[in-house]
Amino acid sequence: MDFRERVRTWLAENAPRGDERVPDASESVPSEAQLAAAKRFQAALHDAGLAGITWPVEYGGQGLTAAEQQIFHEEASGYDLPTGVFLISMGMCGPTLVDLGTHEQKSRHLPPLLRGEEIWCQLFSEPGAGSDVAGVQTRAVRDGDHWVVRGQKVWTSGAQYADFGALLARTDPGAVKHRGLTMFIVDMHAPGVTVRPLKDMTGSAPFNEVYLDDVRLPADAVLGEVDAGWSAAVAMLGHERVSIGGSVRRRYDPLAFENLAALARRRGRADDPVVRAELAALYAGERKLALFNARLRQQSDAGVPPGARGSVAKLAGAELLWQAVHVAGLVAGARTIAWDPGDTDGDALALAINATPASSIAGGTNQIQRGIIGDRVLGLPKEPQVDRDVPFRQLRVGTQAG
Repeated sequence: MDFRERVRTWLAENAPRGDERVPDASESVPSEAQLAAAKRFQAALHDAGLAGITWPVEYGGQGLTAAEQQIFHEEASGYDLPTGVFLISMGMCGPTLVDLGTHEQKSRHLPPLLRGEEIWCQLFSEPGAGSDVAGVQTRAVRDGDHWVVRGQKVWTSGAQYADFGALLARTDPGAVKHRGLTMFIVDMHAPGVTVRPLKDMTGSAPFNEVYLDDVRLPADAVLGEVDAGWSAAVAMLGHERVSIGGSVRRRYDPLAFENLAALARRRGRADDPVVRAELAALYAGERKLALFNARLRQQSDAGVPPGARGSVAKLAGAELLWQAVHVAGLVAGARTIAWDPGDTDGDALALAINATPASSIAGGTNQIQRGIIGDRVLGLPKEPQVDRDVPFRQLRVGTQAG
């Protein structure tokens, strides 16, 4: 049996039904039962040889090529797999561990990560450092064989059920802002780690604020090198933007082309020439993004990091969602604002539309992505930066501005 047929057969026999779907980390908070079901599915996926397809065999991966990974993406796109809670683990933290982790770190963390036994989150953003990630003020101070961490993170998706986090902290405030940073592996169950949910306008609390009060980390918790955390952060952000931009528009997504086209037919709008033209443009946008991300994945799996091109995928994905919101308004009209209690279409659309603004912020704002693309992809002149050569402790940025 060739690989495609093996994937197709396994998914047909094991993919859960629609009523067993688990929300992803950016959509909603899974119940304990949903989380347990997701972990069982991820373990079964790994046991079937379909998790970590291109990752090294010695750390639990399959050691296959980008071609097999692409085949899996193609076959899985027709299912609502309960793997969204592992998006950060598999798409951001895991690849960075593969890139920068020591043999001991990879041996300890990658196998349980691939099986879904341990979930990861990303501890970057702070109240005074959102898109300006290099402005983080969380401090890590060396104390013998340990580091002591104190600070606050915010907008941390999935922190409430994460077992480990990739933390960016400042280890040398006397260095310029993009230096003197270090990435650490943090046990989210360690003393001093407090997670508090943050509710968004959808009514859910998919992300959190995280307080780190004198959290002690062993010396071997450093991911990469001490004071080289900016390079580690850039690597992880590259993986993040590809992961976010390349997220599959699943069948349950009310803003996906397939569902908006079906809604147009139900609402008697399918023959409207304007609606048809906008639906066609949305379909073309979905296909272009899917093909672009397939290319990025293939190149990444072949050892060519996505780099700044990940910002192209991230920006295109965010703009595509806003395009879908526009199409939804043409199709559903006033039902995107007010609907009868029994109108499930209106309820689903309202939830999706309210969640859309986050796509232009999470992983770096659209403005940040355009700046990265202009500078690092198109080679345009950089915007002036007056703080790049100033020691961080002398800056008045973020919450230091006062």
